[in-house]
Amino acid sequence: MSALKLTSIGNSVGVILPKELLTKLGVGKGDTLFAVETNEGIRLTTTDPEFQAQMDVARQVMKKRRAALRELAK
Repeated sequence: MSALKLTSIGNSVGVILPKELLTKLGVGKGDTLFAVETNEGIRLTTTDPEFQAQMDVARQVMKKRRAALRELAK
């Protein structure tokens, strides 16, 4: 893991991510990253944690109501 340096960008402060890290994350200029607070610190992710939580609930409902959903699809 390499250290990331903070730099001024206009009236804000930004972080320059090395090319290797961008490749590992599968992101590039214009993409969105989410900063998620964990017990260990901050985690950068390409997945929206709120959307992921909604999808987890949807999967549980679909699993529980599989027969009803199959009938509705007919």
